[in-house]
Amino acid sequence: MWDKLSIQLLAYNLLPTFLRKPVLGALVEALVAPLRKLYDDWYAMRQEHLYQLEHTWQVCYMRGALNDEFDPSDRRIYIDGTGGSAAKTYIYTPGENQTKYLGKLWLYQSLEFAGGADFLVYVPKSIVANHGYEVRAMIDFYRLGGKRYLIIETLG
Repeated sequence: MWDKLSIQLLAYNLLPTFLRKPVLGALVEALVAPLRKLYDDWYAMRQEHLYQLEHTWQVCYMRGALNDEFDPSDRRIYIDGTGGSAAKTYIYTPGENQTKYLGKLWLYQSLEFAGGADFLVYVPKSIVANHGYEVRAMIDFYRLGGKRYLIIETLG
């Protein structure tokens, strides 16, 4: 590949053959050490950017990127691409003359209702507690503009 480069070997090979001694080789290695560090940083950044370019906003790629970053062994993060599906329960005022018995009522966030969030991200509580902002930043990086999401904490 064009991006594979050994700075030390290149510097040593650029020396004339009669100067290729151990002491001068060590001096050349010391002189090119900052350049090698710069190259190593560039190469690591390039690999990171190539990884980001391989993953898109699609559910399978986003789930893979989240699991690779935050839960590589168990891979417990998953995404529901259908969005919120909770039905709204209305509470009536006394003037509307409706029944006041509510029964068992579950409280939801506004994005959990149908038409709220475009997709739901299920993340274990331990990951949200330790890396909550990083998870949100990664989802914001990969999602399409205008798509709304909700992070739901799971027990697993």
